[in-house]
Amino acid sequence: MAITTGRGELGLIRRAAAAMAITTGRGELLLDLCFNPNDDRRRHRSLFFLFRSSFRSPPLPHPSLLLLWPRLIIIRPTNEYALSSTSSTALLPPPSRGRPRMDMTRKEALWINNRFNPPWVHARLPVLLQSLEQASSAFSTLHGSGHGGRLVRMEQLWQEFFSDPSQWWDNRFTKKSPKYPDFKHKSTLEGLWVDGWLNPSWVKEKMASMALGHIQSGDGLRSRVPDSFCNGDKVSKLCQEGRFKEALHMVELMVQQTSKAPIRAYVCLLKGCSRRKALAEGKQVHALIVQSRLDSIIFLANTLVHMYSKCGSLLDARKVFNNMPQHNVYSWTAIISAYADSGQSEEAINLFQQMQETGIAPDKVVFVVVLKACARLAALEQGKQLHSDIIKSGFQSDVIVASTLVDMYAKCGCTEDARELFNNMSDRDVVSWTAMIAGYAQNGLGKEALALYEQMKQEGVQPVNVTLVLLLKACASLAALEQGKQLHSDIIERGFQSDVIVGNALVDMYAKCGRTEDARELFTNMSERDVVSWNAMIAGYAQNGLGKEALALYDQMKQEGVQPVNVTFVLLLKACSSLEALEQGRNLHSDIIKRGFLSDVIVGSTLVDMYAKCGCTEDARELFNNMNDRDVVSWTAMIAGYAQNGLGKEALALYEQMKQEGVQPDNVTFVLLLKACGSLAALEQGKQLHSDIIKNGFQSDVILGNTLVDMYAKCGRTEDARQLFNNMSERDVVSWNAMITGYAQNGLGKEALALFEQMQTEGTKPNEITYVCVLSACAHSRLVDAGRYVFDSMCNNYHVTPTREHYACMVDLLGRAGCLADAELFINKMPIQPDSVVWMTLLGAARNHGHVEIGRRAFDHVVKLGPKNAAPYVLLANIYAAAGRTDKSAKFRNELKDAGVKKIPGVQLDRS
Repeated sequence: MAITTGRGELGLIRRAAAAMAITTGRGELLLDLCFNPNDDRRRHRSLFFLFRSSFRSPPLPHPSLLLLWPRLIIIRPTNEYALSSTSSTALLPPPSRGRPRMDMTRKEALWINNRFNPPWVHARLPVLLQSLEQASSAFSTLHGSGHGGRLVRMEQLWQEFFSDPSQWWDNRFTKKSPKYPDFKHKSTLEGLWVDGWLNPSWVKEKMASMALGHIQSGDGLRSRVPDSFCNGDKVSKLCQEGRFKEALHMVELMVQQTSKAPIRAYVCLLKGCSRRKALAEGKQVHALIVQSRLDSIIFLANTLVHMYSKCGSLLDARKVFNNMPQHNVYSWTAIISAYADSGQSEEAINLFQQMQETGIAPDKVVFVVVLKACARLAALEQGKQLHSDIIKSGFQSDVIVASTLVDMYAKCGCTEDARELFNNMSDRDVVSWTAMIAGYAQNGLGKEALALYEQMKQEGVQPVNVTLVLLLKACASLAALEQGKQLHSDIIERGFQSDVIVGNALVDMYAKCGRTEDARELFTNMSERDVVSWNAMIAGYAQNGLGKEALALYDQMKQEGVQPVNVTFVLLLKACSSLEALEQGRNLHSDIIKRGFLSDVIVGSTLVDMYAKCGCTEDARELFNNMNDRDVVSWTAMIAGYAQNGLGKEALALYEQMKQEGVQPDNVTFVLLLKACGSLAALEQGKQLHSDIIKNGFQSDVILGNTLVDMYAKCGRTEDARQLFNNMSERDVVSWNAMITGYAQNGLGKEALALFEQMQTEGTKPNEITYVCVLSACAHSRLVDAGRYVFDSMCNNYHVTPTREHYACMVDLLGRAGCLADAELFINKMPIQPDSVVWMTLLGAARNHGHVEIGRRAFDHVVKLGPKNAAPYVLLANIYAAAGRTDKSAKFRNELKDAGVKKIPGVQLDRS
């Protein structure tokens, strides 16, 4: 037997226990007094009694040994053991002789107040208490308090507990060791054990009514329901083995037989339901908990909230939370996480505010959850308030909390604040670096993300697969092929080349950089491919105008047995739209029906768009009408189909139906409708749309503002267009181009030139389209000198390389002004090969001015470049007819018939 104590009691122990032995009729037991120099627990001393296995009922220690007793531990092994002098809880096989061994092979201990002690231990307790009372006076002399004082203090503590339980932490279901108290006072940190054998008798009755899973035994001491601990282990094992139904059946039997089951069994079942998302079984477990009258236990209620949230039943989770008699920080964490995970971030933030109002201090887990909710909502003000609360709570130095703060600021668009916080972090791990890199990448700052990666490598931080994926996406958005290749090299060096997620990002990067061959080679050599891999390659082909290759890859995908998802069909339908491949689109439609994706609103909307872009507006409308679920994207797709096929009236009529059904349009919807109004010169409908745009809060949208300017200009209301242009809160180069084009279309060349000068004065740099607009304005107003100056300035001052469109505008300018010879000379001096559009422009000018020779030369070039085009035959025939050369006109009419080219509808041949 050994006694351990704090170092302050060493002299007392030596005086009290020198050479002491216990002699019984069954043998002698040696008392060994040991001092543990590593034990600083001055008030926690333990008296150990080690009995031989032959003792069925151990003898009592001498009362003098109880002088040092605050906690008595009886050890009754099946074989002989010695107590290690290095650990008061370690038992070793006995040495042959001498002191106990110093090395440890097992760590076992028994406590007299352990709820799982055998009955004979409890049977000896009253006698031990009597012996303790005999030694109380000596104990009081040595330590200043007696056993009676401890009983009085225990009575006081329990009275304090029952008078105000909120002042005590409830550790019953979270503590990891029976040594930890079941209840701990928040201020004094004094502890209470439910099974403490010094508890007053009235506590037993009080606690028995609190559904703690205990029953009263014959001697007045509590013990567990027979076999409950064993059954709890069995339930846990069944759940771990995936035999969930057997575990649930076992608990049901336990409840039927004893009206209760161990709390551990319920917890295992609820966790199993969470993993399997088995809502029905979860409700069965909940019913068993209620039947066992354990639903008021806060730990079980918290687990129920978590289970319902994971199973997608937020209503049930909230109901359990609302019915809880009290909440702790884990309760609030569970319900806040439930709302955040289900996408209801606003309610998660509201619940957090309610939690603060109740006075419960949040922990770092709650802060992380709510910060993520703020990030999803881009709720910067709430995020800043959380930042302040985190500083007050002392969690700002926690690396997880700080990393989540960085992520929140970045997702709210405050990359500078995020970087400042990142730079000030005392401890940064790979999660911190990845959060900052993600912030840059998500805000279109790919260069900064790549630069931060270089700094990350210099500081010796190893990236993870998520880090590399984000960097590859940054390279893809920048079309930064060289940096992407360097990342590819790093990926191979760090052993991530077999990671399927990283491989998919590499395929996407190469494809978006225009290297579809490299992407396909990488895709082909991937050791593992999932549906995302196929989608990445299909998207790469579709985005690079290789729709046929995308459709061929889909056929290969089917042959290899890979099941497509909705995104796959969306990508393939867009490829069909770009190719106007109606037959392949119909085949995809059939596959979509077979695989059950027709009810998917995104797939359905893309199908509508495909049919419309292939010119089948009736099929698109039929499909649209049969859609069970239609969102704003569906309506916009159908409106776009009408607008793109010249059916502006139908587009406007569909918008009226859309409003009647209560669907709110977005900015894309309004852009399409305004373009339809512009093509129809439908001013009144355009004004009504302008009013609707203001009502829906889109008046500050720069794209809509540009489209409104264009609509008013096309309807001939240049003054209204200019007023709207002047009042725009934000203008980009497209805004200036729209207004200049509006002046050009209405023959206001001087106003267009003046606006062009103002544009440069205000610091907006013109682009290629701007010069097309200005040259077109000069052409419509026959401002030859101004046009020549603008063209020369574009080439010499702004170093903009002219395109065929710019040359066509100059030919049109010279041709409208009657300078046909200059126009022909200009074409012949072009540094690039003129196309049929340039020569057709000259041919049209020759038709307007009746210049036969130049018209004939232009005709020859057009026919050479596009022999099946009917327009040049018509124009040259009209030139000859206007010049009185009817024989030539008839000749070209016959050539038009012989060439088998249809005449353009609406173009008349002069027969005079």
